[in-house]
Amino acid sequence: MVEYKAVINDVKTGRSYNVVVTGHHANSLNGKSVGEVVDGIFVGLPGYKLKITGGSDGNGTPMRKDLPGNRRRKLLLAESLGFHEKYPGQRKRTAIHGAVISDRIVQINMAVTEYGPKSIEESLAPEAPSE
Repeated sequence: MVEYKAVINDVKTGRSYNVVVTGHHANSLNGKSVGEVVDGIFVGLPGYKLKITGGSDGNGTPMRKDLPGNRRRKLLLAESLGFHEKYPGQRKRTAIHGAVISDRIVQINMAVTEYGPKSIEESLAPEAPSE
């Protein structure tokens, strides 16, 4: 069974929330790519729309929007996502993961694009046990 750690960024407040996504909700995120807008019901936020902004696999290799596919590749990079140069003009061959979510992905980064009726804290807070 696939399990993802979704990091949801609330762009209004600047806060981020960690949510574990499992089961059929995690399976429905398979095949989505970076830049797509998905329904918030997958992460427990009904009525919200979330944009997938990135993620990383089990080794910490970042996803890149302009790399098609769902596997890891080694690219020769200059200053960009996945590599930051130490001196001007430096390039390095480094591993980057493709833009499509697969079972190798561990973390998915998302940003809120449309807000729902309830606040994020209310939707994600665990219910208090009743006595």
